Amino acid sequence: MTASPAQMSAAPGPGTGLTDFLITQCLAEPGETARWTPLAGGVSSDLWRVDLPGRSLCVKRALAKLKVSADWQAPVSRNAYEWAWMRFASRHRPDSVPGLLAHDPGAGLFAMEYLPPERYPVWKAQLLAGEVRVTTAAAVGALLGALHAASAGDEALAEEFATDDNFHALRIEPYLLATAAAHPSLADTLRGLADRTATTHTALVHGDVSPKNILFGPTGPVLLDAECAWYGDPAFDVAFCVNHLLLKSLVVPGRRGELLRSARALAGAYARCVDWEPRSAVEKRAATLLPALLLARVDGKSPVEYLTDDRNRQFVRTVATALLRTPAATMADVVDTWETALPAPAEPVGTPFD
Repeated sequence: MTASPAQMSAAPGPGTGLTDFLITQCLAEPGETARWTPLAGGVSSDLWRVDLPGRSLCVKRALAKLKVSADWQAPVSRNAYEWAWMRFASRHRPDSVPGLLAHDPGAGLFAMEYLPPERYPVWKAQLLAGEVRVTTAAAVGALLGALHAASAGDEALAEEFATDDNFHALRIEPYLLATAAAHPSLADTLRGLADRTATTHTALVHGDVSPKNILFGPTGPVLLDAECAWYGDPAFDVAFCVNHLLLKSLVVPGRRGELLRSARALAGAYARCVDWEPRSAVEKRAATLLPALLLARVDGKSPVEYLTDDRNRQFVRTVATALLRTPAATMADVVDTWETALPAPAEPVGTPFD
């Protein structure tokens, strides 16, 4: 007798709905044992490793309410846009995303290839452990620039990813507008940056290019978590990623020089790919947005968890405020300002952890 989907063993599992998904998508057979292991999926989704006889895969499901202390709601339709972004990336840089297996847009979930951590370590974990390679950052910048260049001026993509509401809910409001509310003296500047970002539609933006969403495999970087995918301002992606390298220089002081060189290398490799508009224009937008994102990771709705020391948080506020009041023209200028202001390496006491 053939078992029904609901009879498929899941030990332990998230419920029969996801078990049914595997069977209806021909990813598993009725009666097979599926072991579901929760993975670190960030604040916006549930992510599982699913071990089946002789094979493993990942299943991701978007959440309506994000896992942060603030009230942060976002539409689960973003899961479909993430899937579409990954399909776009796989066409242009096949090694830059996991293999795509199946998608259920109505349920807000999809399945993809499982990439084992021993071969695909998370870049964030490497950085916080002091494993900082400038070449890795340059490869990320080059990949990001190549994907932006491949999408720039594409009217079909602009129509497919007209996800302004999603991007507002996931990025503009929690990062820029929430930070404006926390800093009234900077509110006009931050709202102006929010308006400029929201109304710039030039290329396909990933929206969450963070080291926690980047694996580094045998052939280079692999991008994950494109839930914020949006046809908008490519400067957002490069500023978002460089932001994390600067913040980590506060809590990995022994690799401060390498982290700052990595920030410059990422921005430089990215800039060399810009051919859809003057490089200086993208540079300026990224350089003026970067301090807003620095401040957002302290006082927005999604503060970074590793800035545990008040002195580090105050340092971010001080430098970001200065750069918002006196904007820099290039990313290199922002990194120079940050480096000049940094305290002696022995002073920060933040504890790196992932």
